[in-house]
Amino acid sequence: MKKGIHNITILLVEDHAVVREGLRALLSGEADMEVVAEARSGREAVALAKKLRPEVVVMDIAMPVLNGFEATRQILKNAPDAKILILSAYSDVEYVERVMALGAAGYLLKQSSAKVFASAIREVQKGKIFFGPAIAKSLEKQNEKSLNRRGQFKDKNVRLSSREAEVLQLIAEGKANKETAEELEISIKTVEKHRQHLMEKLNIHDTAGLTRYAIAAGIIESDVRIKII
Repeated sequence: MKKGIHNITILLVEDHAVVREGLRALLSGEADMEVVAEARSGREAVALAKKLRPEVVVMDIAMPVLNGFEATRQILKNAPDAKILILSAYSDVEYVERVMALGAAGYLLKQSSAKVFASAIREVQKGKIFFGPAIAKSLEKQNEKSLNRRGQFKDKNVRLSSREAEVLQLIAEGKANKETAEELEISIKTVEKHRQHLMEKLNIHDTAGLTRYAIAAGIIESDVRIKII
């Protein structure tokens, strides 16, 4: 803890250890910032945010078990004062619009400079919205498109509940019903009901189709995403 100055408390959420270590090293040089915890998954991030109440959560999007979209939604539900700063490798405008609609305070690309990264944390902690230069430019080109304030998927006229989104991600990651039930601490019967509701809502009737949908919607990361039409 640095003395004589208010320290912005930060939770780092990133599943790659090398990246987390690099981010922590960058922030250790900032006199007004303190990393209070690190999370390797969205699930862990939700628990830590609820317990520690950090002022800023630096959040990756593509993570196992619980992605950054759903983690953002759950953190802001449990710790509404937290400011979520997305730090992602993806510059897709749809990703930006979706997390901002969920309540994120800023979006930055991982290739951003240390100076911009630190500035982004300070700005969102003050309650301001921050976009990295490349993101701001992309949004300007898309300014005729309005944000979907409900966080719905733009390619489907559906809205998934928080639990349905969790189940969908685990299905797409190849988890069996038993594994999904254990992860979410619910019964296998409940998992089966959520799976059935997903298929009915999306009009998709097999696991492969649900997986393709999850990839196209950005719920999970996949090397075959570019092949989805």
